[in-house]
Amino acid sequence: MKHRTNVIRKSAVAVTAAALAALVAAPTAAASGARTLYAAPDGHGTTCTVVRPCSLEGARDRARTETGRDIRVLLEDGTYHLDAPLRLGAEDSGTDGHTVTWTAAIGARPILSGGRAVTGWTQNADGTWTAGVPAGVTPRQLFIDGRRAVRARGEACAASVCDATKTGMTGAKATGIADWQRPTDAEAVIRVRWRNYHCRIAGVSDDLLTFAQPCWTNSAGGTNRTGPAWDTTAVDSTRYSGVAFFENAPELLDQPGEFVWNSEARTVTYLPREGENMRRAKALTPHTEQLLVVDGAHDVTVGGIGFAYAAYRRPDTDEGYAGMQAGLTLTGATGPVDHAGRFYTKPSAAVTVRGGQHISIESARFSHLGGAGVILEAGTKDSSLSRSTFTDLSSGAVYVGDTEPKPDASLAGERNTIAYNTITRSGVEYTDSVGIWAGYEAELTVDHNSIDHLPYSGISVGWGWNQPEAQQSVLRDNKVTDNRITNVMEVAQQQHDGGAIYTQGAQPGTVLSGNYINRSAFGNTERDGNGIYLDEQSSHITVENNVITRIGYKWVSNWADYGIQNTARANWTDTAAPALAGTGSVMTDNRTGLDRLPAEALAVAARAGAHGGPVEQLRTDLARAGTATQSSTEGTAGAGLALDADTNTDTRTLSEAGAWWQVDLGATKHIRQIEIWNNSSTTTADFDVITDDGTVHVSGKALRPTVLDLDSRTRTVRIAVPGTGRVALSQVLIHP
Repeated sequence: MKHRTNVIRKSAVAVTAAALAALVAAPTAAASGARTLYAAPDGHGTTCTVVRPCSLEGARDRARTETGRDIRVLLEDGTYHLDAPLRLGAEDSGTDGHTVTWTAAIGARPILSGGRAVTGWTQNADGTWTAGVPAGVTPRQLFIDGRRAVRARGEACAASVCDATKTGMTGAKATGIADWQRPTDAEAVIRVRWRNYHCRIAGVSDDLLTFAQPCWTNSAGGTNRTGPAWDTTAVDSTRYSGVAFFENAPELLDQPGEFVWNSEARTVTYLPREGENMRRAKALTPHTEQLLVVDGAHDVTVGGIGFAYAAYRRPDTDEGYAGMQAGLTLTGATGPVDHAGRFYTKPSAAVTVRGGQHISIESARFSHLGGAGVILEAGTKDSSLSRSTFTDLSSGAVYVGDTEPKPDASLAGERNTIAYNTITRSGVEYTDSVGIWAGYEAELTVDHNSIDHLPYSGISVGWGWNQPEAQQSVLRDNKVTDNRITNVMEVAQQQHDGGAIYTQGAQPGTVLSGNYINRSAFGNTERDGNGIYLDEQSSHITVENNVITRIGYKWVSNWADYGIQNTARANWTDTAAPALAGTGSVMTDNRTGLDRLPAEALAVAARAGAHGGPVEQLRTDLARAGTATQSSTEGTAGAGLALDADTNTDTRTLSEAGAWWQVDLGATKHIRQIEIWNNSSTTTADFDVITDDGTVHVSGKALRPTVLDLDSRTRTVRIAVPGTGRVALSQVLIHP
């Protein structure tokens, strides 16, 4: 009884002895007429009272016997270790206008966990620690005291060494893989434009590597299933630049925080970070794939529950991870011809809702996941995900809808809402995934979400590119409003051709409004990474009243002439962009080229997101009022184009000895920072920045932008090539 008294205290249930007896006899909230049941991590039986709680399944089964009233299942504090998901079906729905609610007890923070403990660590002579892994468990991810470890990884391998073809790859000797003890436990991780591939090595023969099938075939071109016929982003395409890294080999285990899995010995070996003691550390690996599945239910609310350590097992099989877009993959050895992504497969998620109606998930917590957070699919309607947090996910946070452009009415996603959620650091492992993905949805609302630090796009709505089977779809009347999207398209993750908000397909009535977008693809190495990206057939979309700053490429991109009747109006941004393409598309009343955000824009940005927040004010640009000159000019690419507040226009000198570009500020100024935006071809490299106070040399290519912090008093700033070459710039900003 002492243990249960503690649970009562944790749940903030203050009762007298008489009231407790009443609770035991009849756990009903008389005032509301609701039936209240209790579950606990160590619950059992069928009573489901506060002092004799049930298991999750026991509470579910007891709830099925209740009718004609609201039902509340209160989860007491603690971790619920699941070997299989809690499944709620049609029989678990609210009836006769009532609702079934699964929620945390007062003061409790219950967690549904798919994790398995890894114990029995022994220290090795080299400072690593090794532990056996329970049968049936494959530790693709490992968390030490709640902190994600990294699968041991090596360096990048350029395409000139690791040359990929439809059947395999060279480079086994140069990379040392030919001499590894167990190369077949290792994987190649490859990033090509917006795609991410993870394929396990199947064999080594001399200098040749082969990979598990069908992973490699599905990652290569020529299957007629990997997307549009024009696609050039497969591992054997001209856009392939090499392997980002190989991972999961003991020969690569050389950095604190790394681990390696040995499938033959069934052991995991870990090199601790400073301060970690493996005799006391809590090591967990995700094992159970799904934690909650709601299938065909209606009028169900899930609130205040945590979901952690759910697994995503497919990448560990021969299927691997053949990423196509936004975290969806190509699976199966065979399948129908598909150029529109109709048969791509979503990742596994901690919570999946299929065909649900009036399902509400609120104030939930998603963390340390091997896959995604939430999927709403297969005709889920009138449902919502709100005020929840997502952090440290291997894949994307939220997936809404499906990839069929003309589904049966029962399978159409309609009137769903994703609002006031906070998403940080999703896509940790599968870097092509996005924060919030929506396929063919109608009347979807994505509102007041905060999204920060993602490797690829923040919000993606629509599907199908411009393929014939996808040109007419159910997409319409979607709203992406008042979201805060910062630090996405992270340059270090090498995923390109995306945006903070990304769309596809004709979407009559769709509006993107009131969003604050800052630092998307900032510091980019290529001419891509956008604020709002109306890609491919995106049509009939209105972009208005957004604040979009510090973008690596275009604040709005609408390049395809078959994307029609889009409107961008009354937005605030610090650069300009080319006119929208496509018949009937217009840009009007946009406030571009700003070097300070006005009060109205600051107010819009400040209230965007789940909780509002700070706004990065733009910094005054001293260069804008200066006079630009350069050593020579190629064609019409004059020096002044670096001062026109447009990061999409370029200067360019001839290739010559000592080529330079310069701005005269008109008087000596005290400057603190210089931003140098390389031109669209990233021409400028290995250059000097010269002020009246001295010279700073920059090695390698200039970024978009390269930012130099300095303390100088100068009238001129010159960017010069010490040897022979060109100087080409899209923008130079000088801040006081």
